[in-house]
Amino acid sequence: MDSQLYDIAYLIQFRDSLNANVSKSPVAWHLDHTLKVVNRIHNILRSSDPTVYEKRFSLARAFSFTFGYIPRGRAKSPAAVLPPKEIKTEDILSQLEEARENLSDLEKLDQNVNFVHPVFGQLNKKQTKRFLKIHTKHHLKIIRDILGKV
Repeated sequence: MDSQLYDIAYLIQFRDSLNANVSKSPVAWHLDHTLKVVNRIHNILRSSDPTVYEKRFSLARAFSFTFGYIPRGRAKSPAAVLPPKEIKTEDILSQLEEARENLSDLEKLDQNVNFVHPVFGQLNKKQTKRFLKIHTKHHLKIIRDILGKV
């Protein structure tokens, strides 16, 4: 995810860009949301009990993880990871630094730390890392489409 965090840092300069044909939200919303997801999930994993992880099949997860894709407009973000009405650049930057630290810390956690995703079900550390990569890719693609870049 290092390259994705680098992309996020680069894209901050376009924070106010908006293309309503692509998304109702500006670039800053996608950046803030993506970083909130990384940081919030890390906090949940750190406080989780690895002994309660149960491996279960999820068709939605299998599809998304196999193709590395999340369809647009299908899911609604939980309130805990929604950006505030006013998104400050310094807040994005501080969340970016926190995400770098959290992703480094994630490597030290037990393989069965876990969190429950509303669509994909319970995810362990390896699955969570895959989800975070796919989720971040999803929002970076939306941002590139807003900016008209490939």
